[in-house]
Amino acid sequence: MGWVKMKLGDVLKNREGRFKPNDPTIANLKRIDKINFSGQIFLSDKSSNTDMILIKKGDLVISGINVEKGALTVYEGEEDILATIHYSSYIFDTSKIDIDFLKVFLRSPDFVQLLKEQVPGGIKTEIKPKHILPLEVYFPETTKEQKIIAEHFFEKEAKFNQLDEHISYQLTQLENLNQAILQEAVQGKLVKQDPKDEPASELLKRIKSEKATRRQAQGKGKKEKTLPPIKPEEIPFEIPVNWTWCRLGEIIFDTEGGKSPHCLNQNVKGDEWGVIKTTAVQQMEFLEDENKILPKGFKVSDNHKVCVDDVLITRAGPQNRVGVVCCVNQLSKNLILSDKTIRFRHPKNLIYSKYLATVYNAPRMKSIISSKMVGMAESQVNISQDSMKSFLFPLPPLSEQKRIVAAIEKQFALTQQLKEKVIANQQATEQLLKALLHQAFEVTEMEEVNG
Repeated sequence: MGWVKMKLGDVLKNREGRFKPNDPTIANLKRIDKINFSGQIFLSDKSSNTDMILIKKGDLVISGINVEKGALTVYEGEEDILATIHYSSYIFDTSKIDIDFLKVFLRSPDFVQLLKEQVPGGIKTEIKPKHILPLEVYFPETTKEQKIIAEHFFEKEAKFNQLDEHISYQLTQLENLNQAILQEAVQGKLVKQDPKDEPASELLKRIKSEKATRRQAQGKGKKEKTLPPIKPEEIPFEIPVNWTWCRLGEIIFDTEGGKSPHCLNQNVKGDEWGVIKTTAVQQMEFLEDENKILPKGFKVSDNHKVCVDDVLITRAGPQNRVGVVCCVNQLSKNLILSDKTIRFRHPKNLIYSKYLATVYNAPRMKSIISSKMVGMAESQVNISQDSMKSFLFPLPPLSEQKRIVAAIEKQFALTQQLKEKVIANQQATEQLLKALLHQAFEVTEMEEVNG
């Protein structure tokens, strides 16, 4: 097999032309919304304020941002379409290049290496025609030889994809297992009940008594808003006889929101103060590095400080980020709540913080939270503090709360070990695929030496 040195510009020609968004010649044409890493095009009717390029049937279309990840394709549609100037479109010479071979090459580590060596800024640069066309490469001399390499790679890739699907299935099953553990926990099925434990009904009385004492000590003469009684049809599942259903507002003192001043988008260091992002609150985990620096001179209120053992919930944002609950297990930074997060203040001698956070991460309890969300679209919803207080809560005896959390942590540690092994296999598969891509082009090095 003969390999020859050429420039990509010898086989590709940039489709020139740039159009203003309001140009009548491109009116009513759909535009590319994105190209995924499998090369699938997603079109949109939405307009854009960015200048456009034209794409015709048979053009090679490349994403300037994610080309090395596989965000490229040949457009096969009959109608002309548009793309923003973050893409580039090329006519290719079929007598000199097999397009499948070129697709494989543009995904290879060799192409990434060429970008690093020949393009200022490397792969961090938005790749445009001026970067791609001058690249010097070694390719098989004939399209027949190129096609053989491409077909061989696609055959191997199909097997890797099957393996990757199996690995993804394993990860999904592990997550399903964790969710099942949480659900069993809040239904009283994870640990055995101890008849010596104080019944939850008596624990609830003590909680209410402590709340009343606290309110009196704080001089809160105004009567607390009465929560509606729990109707039988509201109860989502059965719980043990020594547990009791109550509402969250019955077992917490109050809810506390935070502040979101204009901050620097940098993590806090040392003695600096920061405000947490909503992404700091993850299912069963608090990520203290998800924060922004507070502006100088901002007065920090004790009520807004994040403390160990706090139970936090996100109250506003995209639907998949609202209603996420965690307990702050450890803390090494000076942080305050944001205005999109709420803290539940509760009697920590009577309610185990980790159990409180566990409850609202169980699948069937999450649905209760979702039912209280309001908003115009999935992109922006919120939950009011009054709605939070009406959440149902399955209350076990205090000792059992601690046993439940200990059992969950033990089970989760085992699933985490399995998850790490599966992820290691996934990473090994990705490395093998990269090695296969490199192997397809390593003959070029031999040709260069021989030349």
